[in-house]
Amino acid sequence: MSQEENPAPLRLPAVAGRFYPGDPTELAEAVDGFLGVRGAKRAAFGCLVPHAGYVYSGHVAGAVYAALKLPRRCIVVGPNHSGLGAPLAINTGGAWLTPLGPAQIDAHLATEIRAAFPMLTEDAAAHAHEHSIEVQLPFLQRRVADLRFVPIGIGTSNFALLAGLGEALANVIAGQGEPIALIASSDMNHYESDEVTRVKDAKAIAAMLSLGHAGSDSARALYDTVYREQISMCGYAPAVVMLTACARMGATRAELVCYATSGDINGDRQRVVGYAGIVIS
Repeated sequence: MSQEENPAPLRLPAVAGRFYPGDPTELAEAVDGFLGVRGAKRAAFGCLVPHAGYVYSGHVAGAVYAALKLPRRCIVVGPNHSGLGAPLAINTGGAWLTPLGPAQIDAHLATEIRAAFPMLTEDAAAHAHEHSIEVQLPFLQRRVADLRFVPIGIGTSNFALLAGLGEALANVIAGQGEPIALIASSDMNHYESDEVTRVKDAKAIAAMLSLGHAGSDSARALYDTVYREQISMCGYAPAVVMLTACARMGATRAELVCYATSGDINGDRQRVVGYAGIVIS
């Protein structure tokens, strides 16, 4: 039987104990620390969050998740770093296990998304060793009771496909009759100096923050900026999907909640990775 016919019922964690604590108590305490005690929560169409090891980017992700009114259901779109599996990969059933317990896939929502965008492939292999979606789940599990999510892995740079997926997601979400959070997982520029990375990241962030400006297509602006400026933003494709969907759903504002580099944590300013947290409302 093929993967098409037999989706994996339970995905085991690939980076527990490395990117984040493998002990449930330690993990819950770490996530709660990153979430902190913050002010009023706001509704949003979507967001961009980083996916590095928590010691480096957990505070940036936490600042985003703490700011939002998160609904029970969400879609998490992340890059495929390894290139394994299908270039547009979804899971439509089962659960993903973390040290905090199983996170259940929203089978109804996932099935509707796949029907709306047939280029998506049911593929466990694309997700099996990928961390970009997995590291978001403990944050969501600590914030959302009865969490249901849909994982989508992106391994293509074709703008038409990315924009088409974003439009399909917007149409499906609009038909649900309840809020659905759309989360794009991405780090920013990689392995250049802190000075160069901050300049490059500022250009990519400016493109994303252009959402809602008259005559602006923030998704296209980000895509073009990443290529023109040679920005090694690993999840620009998920961000394009998210920005396209949010604009289609009527979003008018993008806000930078937090920005940092790995140099802020380890003191190495010669070879850093950038992290941005952005909320789309």
